[in-house]
Amino acid sequence: MNFPEAFAHRVTNDPFLGEALLHALDAEVPVSVRFNPRKTTPELSIKSAIPWCKNAFYLNERPQFTLDPLFHAGCYYPQEAGSMVLDLVLSQLEIPESPAILDLCGAPGGKSTLIASYLNEKGFLVSNEVIHARSRILKENMTKWGNSNTVVTNNDPRDFDRLPDFFDVIVVDAPCSGEGMFRKDPDSRNEWSEDAVILCSARQKRIVADVWTALKPGGFLIYSTCTFNEQENEQNVTFMCDELGASLVELSIPSPIQKGRDGLGYYCIPGVTETEGFFIAVLQKDEDKTARIKWETKKDMRKTSLEPQTFTKTDSSVFYQWNELILAFPIDTNEQMQHVVAQMRIVKAGTVIGEIQRKGMNPHEELAFNPSLIHYSERIDLSREKALHYLHGDTFPLDGKHGFQLITYQNEPLGWIKHLGNRFNNLYPKEWRIRMKID
Repeated sequence: MNFPEAFAHRVTNDPFLGEALLHALDAEVPVSVRFNPRKTTPELSIKSAIPWCKNAFYLNERPQFTLDPLFHAGCYYPQEAGSMVLDLVLSQLEIPESPAILDLCGAPGGKSTLIASYLNEKGFLVSNEVIHARSRILKENMTKWGNSNTVVTNNDPRDFDRLPDFFDVIVVDAPCSGEGMFRKDPDSRNEWSEDAVILCSARQKRIVADVWTALKPGGFLIYSTCTFNEQENEQNVTFMCDELGASLVELSIPSPIQKGRDGLGYYCIPGVTETEGFFIAVLQKDEDKTARIKWETKKDMRKTSLEPQTFTKTDSSVFYQWNELILAFPIDTNEQMQHVVAQMRIVKAGTVIGEIQRKGMNPHEELAFNPSLIHYSERIDLSREKALHYLHGDTFPLDGKHGFQLITYQNEPLGWIKHLGNRFNNLYPKEWRIRMKID
């Protein structure tokens, strides 16, 4: 077994883990997906349901997701089964019916799309990613999942002190040493070291401390990692309780998921559960305590200059003109989402309906993916082969009326074309296009 010697020694001599974990990390990787309940159900080879998450399943084999148009339509998301424990955790928390939730380390979007489905168009989600390139991937996945009550931001955790006592729930899936990735990504074994564990543990403490001000008193912080060691998991939970004014929340988590060391948090352990490695714990911010540690905060971050002006509204949505874009926000959370937009660095806000041009408004790709807003009759449903060519960015002979047409596959929207009669302009975003050969 090709593991770092220090890691193998640590695991073998840890009575909580043991040598069986090393053998499990060399076993076959399970394949799991989560369906989008608001879109078409894909026909995949299902092995069994995942017991701790709604609309989630193990597959008999790993399909070529890139060559499935319904994957590009946001009908499902391939996600590691252990991280889906978040759905069970959220269902057990006493939070408002329409909560404000922050997913602090959101990219590539697995947990954010799960939270969006949990919210079911109630409340709102701020999905953040500090690395700009990864925030674009997060934007794509959140766009395809198709919810208006979401905002994608590109901020450092400490920037959220601009939103004090704002969120009912903050999810911190913290960057970690990645021990739970050793089976899925064998190359990650070469990046592991004892020093990396120490560095990650310190960084995780700082991340949580930096965002703590944004959590409401009585609110919940959900802390998770994809690693097994005590420094990044149980010791950090103890830090939060002792230094930040938090209390550990007991949950009803079924076996084979097991409690952590000293009863702190919960683990999905390969070989015990059909998952990769995952640790999760819930802390509640005490009503009558303040943090003992104050990290230095950035004072000079520029305030975003984007200030939308009211455009119009319906019974369910408020529309804004924001530069050349028309945005839709849910009417119930409109004011809170506006406040986020005014304070943070925005990558995506609500759903973009269209872009104002000299000759009118062009429909936007975000509109195509939102089931609640897309009511467009001019549609062309493609075969699988032609849908893949469309997603590749190709053009081909296609009957249809002049003007903007919504391209669908199995009646599920994929994006737009502008039909010109004898040809069409493919408006599928270039950065989303399939790059592999499809024939």
